[in-house]
Amino acid sequence: MKPSIYGLEKAALEAWFIENGEKKFRANQVWEWLYHKRVIEFSEMTNLPKELINKLTEEFIIDPLNQVVVQESKDGTVKYLFQLPDKHMIETVLMRQEYGMSVCVTTQVGCNIGCTFCASGLLKKSRDLTAGEIVAQILSVQRYFDQQGNGDRVSHIVVMGIGEPFDNYDNLMTFLHVVNDGTGLAIGARHITVSTSGLAHKIKEFAENGLQVNLAISLHAPNNEVRTSIMRINRNFPLEKLMLAVDYYLEQTNRRITFEYIMLSHVNDREEHAEQLAALLKDKKKLTYVNLIPYNKVSEHDQYSRSSKADVLAFYNILKKHGVNAVIRKEFGTDIDAACGQLRSKQIKKDKVTS
Repeated sequence: MKPSIYGLEKAALEAWFIENGEKKFRANQVWEWLYHKRVIEFSEMTNLPKELINKLTEEFIIDPLNQVVVQESKDGTVKYLFQLPDKHMIETVLMRQEYGMSVCVTTQVGCNIGCTFCASGLLKKSRDLTAGEIVAQILSVQRYFDQQGNGDRVSHIVVMGIGEPFDNYDNLMTFLHVVNDGTGLAIGARHITVSTSGLAHKIKEFAENGLQVNLAISLHAPNNEVRTSIMRINRNFPLEKLMLAVDYYLEQTNRRITFEYIMLSHVNDREEHAEQLAALLKDKKKLTYVNLIPYNKVSEHDQYSRSSKADVLAFYNILKKHGVNAVIRKEFGTDIDAACGQLRSKQIKKDKVTS
């Protein structure tokens, strides 16, 4: 497969032009067509010589995504199912927030982390996405806005879709540099959040990258016993190792970390769990934030159900009593396939039945 040109940072694009005997300024022209005019064919780049258009066409594709399904929620959330050139499928979600338009992107085809409550892991990882395939998700949503003609733009990104972003670290970092580039999409680093299930060594590496990108950690349990029972990754990166990496990140960056915590009835939502979580974060309260998330039911994981509103509120109040910053997350897209991986899993099952 030819790679997507979206996978090149601007400096790499300039280097390609020079290596291929072209003037450096041509890279700026192409960059403008890609990220400002947002064309999807090289032939639309009307100020380029035909020979150069042919050369680019032979070497790259622009948009590697084929839109298969679009679900629109009553609250304005839009969920996209895209097919890649190798026929694999991924999901992307647009969420209309009070502060702007946020897009949740996928970084892998499937997931090997093995969280027992999650739809993303129902299908094991087939491969990593390229940087270009991740960037293309943002461009696809931005073109959706362009077609509406109301001036909306993607202002925020959360890397929380299917897959473990830090398990695709190099492509993730290229993606972040491309979308953050001030001459292109110019999405501010502080408007981007990357979520990890807890790869401690990569958290340390991420702390040293120099980008002001936000970090979120999928914690979901306050002790090793519960966390290991619902998140297989805790066997390799137990809380002791994870929290050492968190401490390193905080020391290096002085930036706040968000801890994601899905509320599972009678699994991790008891008062003693809230007390344990408060104790776990006791010396980090100034730079941590807990996001309590209502559980989206997944039919394949029927052993789990969402915590009652009363239990969530009680959990929240205990955290607040101990001075832990916390919020109960607003739900999006509850009338569509809300959980990450649900839409993809349903489509693959449907395709198998009809094939």
